[in-house]
Amino acid sequence: MDKEKILILGASGFIGNAIYKELCSYFDTYGTYFSNKSFGQNKQFFSYNLQEDDIFKILETVQPQLIISSLRGDFNAQIQAHQHIIEYLMSQSNCKLYFISSANVFDAYSQYPSYEYDKTLSLSIYGRLKIKIENMLLRLPKEKMGIIRIPMVFGKLSPRIKEIKTLLENKEPIEVFPNLIINVTHDNKLTQQLHYLINRNKNGIFHLGSKDLVHHEEFIHEIVKKISGLSHQPLYKRVFTTNEDRYLAVLPKANKLPKNLQVTYQEIIDYHTF
Repeated sequence: MDKEKILILGASGFIGNAIYKELCSYFDTYGTYFSNKSFGQNKQFFSYNLQEDDIFKILETVQPQLIISSLRGDFNAQIQAHQHIIEYLMSQSNCKLYFISSANVFDAYSQYPSYEYDKTLSLSIYGRLKIKIENMLLRLPKEKMGIIRIPMVFGKLSPRIKEIKTLLENKEPIEVFPNLIINVTHDNKLTQQLHYLINRNKNGIFHLGSKDLVHHEEFIHEIVKKISGLSHQPLYKRVFTTNEDRYLAVLPKANKLPKNLQVTYQEIIDYHTF
């Protein structure tokens, strides 16, 4: 039996590459890259310039059953690329899209965490971009799409951890937000959860973060304890954006995953023990 063909857009980025590594042993998995030319040596990867290339060519070459979009880059080019992907989806009877979205689609709501079918509203350009693409997908037949909303993603090689390590080494302050209540995830757990959704052929909206909440400042302090090993005390810059606690968290209510795939923020912290 032929393996299902999966195309990951943005497979050279941190999240996209973690997804590729999780899926490539189980599916006929392809990816796109842009700036990191080393991926060109992998015959499963296609060079793709978001602003200059037409995604149609890659879609027609691969003919995937599932497209996972983890694209980054120029916002207008992202919107156009997703319009073309949607046209392709509608021309194929056997193809669906999983779109990696963000907790930022709710960043205008600060008084409570957000669930799958809450109304989206964002004050940030990034959040509004994700909403625009989500709204395009929500007009598709529901079996054609999945919206995967994720909170802050950590991981041993993640940009966030690399930045913290650099700041520690340079004895520079690490920004923390004492009033911000979040949930979190790491690359390994996120990709396992995504693998489950693919295996079960799930569609709809999914919130893939820790099932519990934590203050950003407390979480970063605990992460730093795990990764620092420094002789000097770390420096912190406490940033207050409001006087009251505010939430930026995406919790599941309608589409919960099995217990073995759920994760707590403490497990995310413990994952960073080196």
